[in-house]
Amino acid sequence: MRNLKNAIEGAGSNMNSVLKTTVLLVDMNVFPKVNEIYSSYFQEGQYPARACFAVAGLPRNSQI
Repeated sequence: MRNLKNAIEGAGSNMNSVLKTTVLLVDMNVFPKVNEIYSSYFQEGQYPARACFAVAGLPRNSQI
């Protein structure tokens, strides 16, 4: 999320401009923590649309 925020702000925009995100998780058991962190980057009640999927693996052994 920090990288996403930096990229968006580096392009002259802000997190309020995000319309939709897609989150890929290797382990859905971490979803509550991901949701907690995710929600801290947006104004309450103004969250972008989001899709969240469980996947078998991600590049470089990433978990999210």
